[in-house]
Amino acid sequence: MTEMLDEELRSFPMARECPMHPPAEYKEIREQAPVSRVRMPDGQLAWLVTGHEEGRRILADPRVSSDRQHPAFPLALTVEQRKVFQRNSRLSIRRSMIGLDAPEHGAHRKMLISEFSVRRIAALRPRIQEIVDQSIDDLLAAGPGADLVEHVSLAVPSLVICELLGVPYESRHGFHEWTRKLISRTTSPQERTEAADRLNDFLEKLVTEKEAGEPADDVIGRLIARNRETPVMTHDEIVGTAILLLIAGHETTANMISLGAVALMENPEQKAQVVADSSLLPAAIEEMLRYFSIVESATSRVATEDIELGGVVIRKDEGVIVSGLAADWDSEVFANPDQLDFHRGARHHVAFGYGVHQCLGQNLARLELEIVFETLFRRVPNLSLAVPADDLPYKNDAGIYGIYQVPVNF
Repeated sequence: MTEMLDEELRSFPMARECPMHPPAEYKEIREQAPVSRVRMPDGQLAWLVTGHEEGRRILADPRVSSDRQHPAFPLALTVEQRKVFQRNSRLSIRRSMIGLDAPEHGAHRKMLISEFSVRRIAALRPRIQEIVDQSIDDLLAAGPGADLVEHVSLAVPSLVICELLGVPYESRHGFHEWTRKLISRTTSPQERTEAADRLNDFLEKLVTEKEAGEPADDVIGRLIARNRETPVMTHDEIVGTAILLLIAGHETTANMISLGAVALMENPEQKAQVVADSSLLPAAIEEMLRYFSIVESATSRVATEDIELGGVVIRKDEGVIVSGLAADWDSEVFANPDQLDFHRGARHHVAFGYGVHQCLGQNLARLELEIVFETLFRRVPNLSLAVPADDLPYKNDAGIYGIYQVPVNF
């Protein structure tokens, strides 16, 4: 792609003008060309896919790689951030499913897939309900003006993933701060490296302790037991998997809880519908997942062969970013995409990705969202924002979109 370096291209990531909507450029880009070039913060060029059909096609194509160590893999990092992280961070060399290709990816995923089946996740409902009830008790005890993020949005998925993985819950504040620094593109190279190393050391110690004795009855313990019977992962790969599950298991769901709660408070008619009939919640959640599509960087890839897509040819060793947010606002697939419509039937969104790397924990995320929204608005029917929605401190990173703080009244 060196011949394109002198062309004027849009930079990725793109800023949101409105906190509740995608960057304005996405619609224009998609209408002009659903597959077009952009410039990354480190100066590299990549292909940005904004069309829904094109996004699903490339994510299901075996001719793309998820290898994050590939020099052309599109990362939303500056040159200095990328160099420092790759050279100095112990976390950067950890391997996990998200960065593996076939056949390794399939072998690793098989070791975990039973942990997140519909049946196993459904069995967690009573315990998740207890966690949600306690978090709402804490919110109410804090009084009007309390922060929904602190008491509910972060508390619920943090405790759930801690229990699943066998991580001491008192450690949640540390790993949340570390992951926040890891996914923010405003973090300095030194802060990013330090956060990565602290998270790595924490889970290295946890996994080592679990491997030393009889594996505990938790996800990591059962993974270690399976791996003893059928060796698939190295010790480092088990640590890398634990890191992936910890980050993906709380940060993304926390942001969806916050954004979904704001959406319901800002749309009282639709909120009233789901409060009156909780059977509408699953469809409402799918629509909120489509509407916000908070994860974008997880769907980045590198072409391993030349691929024709959307009227262009993506050459071997060129980076590709599938913007799930842009794809899920494709008006050819979702009529009036800027409107929340809980009767839309939007399960074909790509908020959880698509293809073999589709989010392993999506059943858990859906269940947590369903229990939180049903319980929150049943127990606190007059919940309202303490400040205008436009004044909420929104994250504006390319990795995971969300809200830092949601003060509420009740």
